[in-house]
Amino acid sequence: MAGKTPRVVVIGGTYIDMAIRCSQIPQPGQSLSGSALSYTVAGPGPSQAVEAALCGCEVYLISKVGGDPFGQMARAGLAEFGVNTDLVYTAEAKNTGVIVTLVNAAGENGSCTYTGANSALTPQEIEAAEQTVSQANVCLIHGRLPHDAIVTALRCAQLHGTKVILNPAKPIQQPPGRPGELPIEYFSADILIPNLYEAAEITEQATANVHTAKLVGSDLVARGVRCAVITMGRRGCMVVDRTGADHIPAFEVEMVDQTCRGDAFAGALAACYAVSGDIREAAKFASAAGALACTKFGSIESLPTKAEIIQLLQTGET
Repeated sequence: MAGKTPRVVVIGGTYIDMAIRCSQIPQPGQSLSGSALSYTVAGPGPSQAVEAALCGCEVYLISKVGGDPFGQMARAGLAEFGVNTDLVYTAEAKNTGVIVTLVNAAGENGSCTYTGANSALTPQEIEAAEQTVSQANVCLIHGRLPHDAIVTALRCAQLHGTKVILNPAKPIQQPPGRPGELPIEYFSADILIPNLYEAAEITEQATANVHTAKLVGSDLVARGVRCAVITMGRRGCMVVDRTGADHIPAFEVEMVDQTCRGDAFAGALAACYAVSGDIREAAKFASAAGALACTKFGSIESLPTKAEIIQLLQTGET
């Protein structure tokens, strides 16, 4: 990944992840005392943007936060990693998105997600970022945003020839259609990166396993996607395009916390693809990043650097 600094634009939701440790998860009407509290900037937008920045890219995040202290916290946290936040908009009348997780003594957890300002990202705000998108090598989009904003981002990137990598998570405001059905505009993406279960649901496959991944990927390509990278956790990923299908094995590491595996994969994939244009090389690089993210606790703090990823690729050791 040498040469001119690649530019990546990430479009995704921003959240504050609050985790409270307690002896047990409270039952309705029950009030308990917590023993620990942590809160960090999280969500696919910040996590994927930070990973791309750690891989040496010039990164811009398009997202939306509330007019509250959490919004300020999110911007400050991103700036520490060199992520440009000029296009992180503010919804003054809303709160920043929050994920509240309760963790009991056995390590079991329950969580509640409040989308907050993420639900207020508008097509007009995407259009206002057109110049930045036009100058990017890759536009990485996470689908858990308003549908109209995602479609506008896809069209904007395509208009300027910017490569699009799309994680087809269900939009916050799902358009009319069958449950699980992917909006037709999503198939215009250059690269689709669903996990195996999302891909099986999209293509209406009855089973989801390594053996069906190639079939599922071929179905997505037949619908218009140039390439499908289907992630399968410890089983690696399957890269399918019109030239064929290749299985990229996962790296063997000691699993500690898989919280940020998917975001590390996506951010590193965008960073490497922005330089090489080789999706198979990028998938292997991303697989190493995803594996390394599992070796540490936390979200953004678990994301690996470019040097750490290269070391794993060269030696196979963490």
